[in-house]
Amino acid sequence: MDSISTLPPRTQQKPHAIFVPFPAQGHINPFMQLAKLFHCNGFYITFVNTEFNHKRFIKSLGTEFVKGLPDFQFETIPDGLPPCDKDATQDVPLLCDSTRKNCYGPFKELVNKLNSSVLPVTCIIADGACGFAGRVGKDLGIKELQFWTASACGFVGHLQYDELVKRGILPFKGMIKITSYLNNNTV
Repeated sequence: MDSISTLPPRTQQKPHAIFVPFPAQGHINPFMQLAKLFHCNGFYITFVNTEFNHKRFIKSLGTEFVKGLPDFQFETIPDGLPPCDKDATQDVPLLCDSTRKNCYGPFKELVNKLNSSVLPVTCIIADGACGFAGRVGKDLGIKELQFWTASACGFVGHLQYDELVKRGILPFKGMIKITSYLNNNTV
């Protein structure tokens, strides 16, 4: 994890929001935009990336970018992805499984560290796909807000998934697996 800076006294009364995007393309940029809006409105920001994506930030934007500002800091948590696979975040099932299994403990440890060394955390703003962040918030008594980066249609589909399974509509009956089809056919 990156080092946490000590705040100057003038910022000690700011609300402190932790932003936790799902570590996949299309999730981080909307979170960064929202974090900047909160920052412009007086919040201390901790933006949490997985180690894998933090390295990508450094490679594409340089080390100066991730140094942040005195009241806008970047932190990392391990994600369990293989560091040698540059496309690991493109394997969505692997990514989902990895964040589910590996992020809760390190994120809880980070929040405890932030609470004792910077400002107490006021809220956690987490991607709807980052259930571990909500569990940490609940465990530590910190309010959590979910920010959904997908379209409204995608969000409604997500909300209705359990109902479709309950009614027997999903999984589709008699449909070949798409991965099997793609592996055996030219698209």
